[in-house]
Amino acid sequence: MSVFVDATTRLVVQGITGRDGSFHTKQMVAYGTNVVAGVTPGKGGQTFEGSVPVFHTVAEAVRATGANSAVIYVPPTLAAGAIAEAADAGLRLIVCITEGIPVLDMTKVMPLVRDRGARLIGPNCPGLITPGVGKVGIIPGSICAPGRVGLVSRSGTLTYEVVNHLTKAGVGQSTCVGIGGDPVIGTNFIDVLAAFQSDPDTDAIVMMGEIGGTDEQKAADYIAKNVTKPVVGFIAGQTAPPGRRMGHAGAIVSGSSGTAAEKIAAFKAAGISVMERPMDVVRLIKERLGK
Repeated sequence: MSVFVDATTRLVVQGITGRDGSFHTKQMVAYGTNVVAGVTPGKGGQTFEGSVPVFHTVAEAVRATGANSAVIYVPPTLAAGAIAEAADAGLRLIVCITEGIPVLDMTKVMPLVRDRGARLIGPNCPGLITPGVGKVGIIPGSICAPGRVGLVSRSGTLTYEVVNHLTKAGVGQSTCVGIGGDPVIGTNFIDVLAAFQSDPDTDAIVMMGEIGGTDEQKAADYIAKNVTKPVVGFIAGQTAPPGRRMGHAGAIVSGSSGTAAEKIAAFKAAGISVMERPMDVVRLIKERLGK
């Protein structure tokens, strides 16, 4: 099994003819992802790379191809509208890569996403990959390997680093999910942890958090009460000055809330093995699995 992306995924790419959309669509197709359609308003009737039909709207793409998932590569000012269009077309999974979407736009579109029963991953995320099966987003397939360790992260580049360490050590992954670092996101740590806990082919979980907010503390509390599989964690931004935003819009510490020390303490209290450096992931995973 896998989490969220599997052999049944039929993907539509919103913004397929743009610079980023076209580049990453080629990468996804090359990896084996079943990309069945693209959407660019005004360019319907064209064909991308001679094989992927392009439509004016997501609804048209769904009717013609049976697409059930979408990935979004459109500018920030248009991204919330693209999310709404995908949800309204009945897609079960929506992955938004776009960075810089106004928070107000996200607060307006999230009720529609929930009302339509869609799962939104992102925005401002690298997407997800089930190694050997398919990828939706921008995670490099070359650094991943099929296996039984699930990974969830707020940071794209930390995802790549930790996955690379695991793969080089012969530790494969079931699914790797980047949830994004914006203040308003569709899928949080707890959502992914619950999915990994229910997945019989995931034996252990790696959770990559960062300073700012309280999502990591909430996840630690959830793990303590609901997750029986071993969890290894990391908190980025341990040396960040208080009150300074570090990269992600959600990674800002206000007063004593959201500090690295507070999050690490919550991890340890929940029985999570904490990495001091990302490269520690291999040792800790092997220790927790008894290998």
